[in-house]
Amino acid sequence: MSDTPMNKPSETDWARIDAMTDDEIDTSDIPPLTDAFFQRAKVRLPKRMVTVTVPVDAEVLEWFQAQGADYQQRMQAALRIYAEAHKATQH
Repeated sequence: MSDTPMNKPSETDWARIDAMTDDEIDTSDIPPLTDAFFQRAKVRLPKRMVTVTVPVDAEVLEWFQAQGADYQQRMQAALRIYAEAHKATQH
């Protein structure tokens, strides 16, 4: 297998991250969620789901499967993010 970004090992020290308490996490660059935010917030439920068969590179599927048992939901979320980002560029 080639050394592509899909199978490159993470350089993150996950043991250190897992050992951190909430108070040790620097969230200073994240604005607080105000009441106004929640008043504007909308629940976005998925639209009707359909089952399709799509050929996928084996490395891509293996990467998603390595993320956890909910890999199919993660694949669907990735496709949704891509589609949403490209809606504005359609003519």
